Amino acid sequence: MERKWVHFLYAMTSLALLFLLIKTGAWVWEYFAKPKMLLLYGGATLITGVVAWLAWRNEELFNLASEVVAELSKVAWPTRRETGMATIVVIVTVIVASLFLGIFDALWAALTAVLYG
Repeated sequence: MERKWVHFLYAMTSLALLFLLIKTGAWVWEYFAKPKMLLLYGGATLITGVVAWLAWRNEELFNLASEVVAELSKVAWPTRRETGMATIVVIVTVIVASLFLGIFDALWAALTAVLYG
């Protein structure tokens, strides 16, 4: 079960690397000339494939990713109700802090208007 998630992690990381290489390559190439998209996409795909294969074959890195997946499976994720309650607490706290700071700002504005006015 864990291996499935490790392979998924590798696949998503490879797609992210491919996206970054294509965007970065196009950005750099456009600085000098109009990019040849076939060459850009082919090169980015080749580089991503080689990096992904080397990372996948690296036993130490694969074991590290497996340990990360195993630790994440132990995480106790909050329920929908707990998340909703925490969101309400955050919103109320932000409103109270905003009122507190707004009142002090108005007081300081009035005080400075009296002193400098």
